[in-house]
Amino acid sequence: MATAKAHTNIALVKYWGKKDQELIIPQTDSLSLTLNEFYTTTTVSFDNHLTSDLVAIDQQTLSKQAAKKVIHVLDIVRQLSGIKAFARVESINHVPTAAGLASSASAFAALAGAASAAAGLNLSGRDLSRLARRGSGSATRSIYGGLVEWQKGTDDTSSFAQPILENVDFPIEMLAVLVDTKKKKVSSRSGMQSSVETSPYYDAWRQVVANDMVAIKQAIKAKDIDQIGHIAEENALRMHALTFSADPGFTYFNGETLTIIKAVEDLRNQGVNCYYTMDAGPNVKVIYDRGNRSKIVEELSNIVGPERLVVSQPGPGIKIWNE
Repeated sequence: MATAKAHTNIALVKYWGKKDQELIIPQTDSLSLTLNEFYTTTTVSFDNHLTSDLVAIDQQTLSKQAAKKVIHVLDIVRQLSGIKAFARVESINHVPTAAGLASSASAFAALAGAASAAAGLNLSGRDLSRLARRGSGSATRSIYGGLVEWQKGTDDTSSFAQPILENVDFPIEMLAVLVDTKKKKVSSRSGMQSSVETSPYYDAWRQVVANDMVAIKQAIKAKDIDQIGHIAEENALRMHALTFSADPGFTYFNGETLTIIKAVEDLRNQGVNCYYTMDAGPNVKVIYDRGNRSKIVEELSNIVGPERLVVSQPGPGIKIWNE
């Protein structure tokens, strides 16, 4: 038996589209910030007395169909370790599920850590990252803390995440604005695939990401929060342009998403440097220097209420312990 705690990450340069659906090899590189406020804790125990895998999330037992991706990761662990036993998985999400807040990233990173340790495997960070990727692409980055790059690679061996700056030594923060925490209507997986297959702008997106990866690494090296925020904002808008331009077109935004975007732009016009990003969901994340936190929180509290704002600092990498 082993337990792992892994934190969510929010991409500053986005991953949007797979080259290989089975291995979850992405079309492009990506770069993210791990957050300290959102995380998943998962315990895995292999038990020879079990007749099937048992998976519970937030104390709700999943059907075999609903647990399919979890069982897939467990099967890979069994293959690597030689263990034949079924497993009991108990996972608690301290983040809304399937709402564009990266719950799958923390969930599958924690699963990879707990399952591999329970099976007696002592995987390197790189190999844990590869294993987590088989459950959810963004989970590959949640193995590490701070600022993390996912190298797209070309196959299972070469597609993994690595830290750019694990101990972030400049005052970048991210404010999550919880616009809507219900499960989204279009899953990330189906949204990505539709964009890859039908958006006429997808080839241009690959070049956008290539350019943004170079620029954001330079900005991180310079500890330039404004430039990091600017790149992240433009990258997010261009990613969401793929959803509008898919066939049929769709969007993860709602009216309140646009209200928050306008509020961030208004703050910036008033001299408060802050920038927005959105993943596959309506929730907005605001990137800023810690010194501007109070002004930003005050303004956005007036719009959505303070109970819907969560301030995060850069978070840690995965923690694993045997029970």
